[in-house]
Amino acid sequence: METAATETVGNVSLLSLPDNYLDASNAPALKHRVAGLVERSARIVLDLSHVEFVDSSGCGAILTCLRQVNGVGGKLTVFGVTRPVRALFELVRMNRILDIYETREAAIEAAER
Repeated sequence: METAATETVGNVSLLSLPDNYLDASNAPALKHRVAGLVERSARIVLDLSHVEFVDSSGCGAILTCLRQVNGVGGKLTVFGVTRPVRALFELVRMNRILDIYETREAAIEAAER
């Protein structure tokens, strides 16, 4: 996760996860990165387009990030959710609490609101 690319678009921080998995090995790094971003911008977009596998630690990390952002009155959006990750999110009903968008542009626009 150390190589996760961060880009600033207006007042939104876009974090692209480079690994094809989000699990116990890299979930703490995601939480740490988002905590650092929240200090600068409470509007964060997660790019999950490379992620093909998420375990319970990964789900927990995303929920922790959502809590951190919501705690400061910000907005967290997600885009690029692959088919297997979408299936998992639907199974554990994370799709009901995450703002998931199909495109980068839509996720950034939603985060700006």
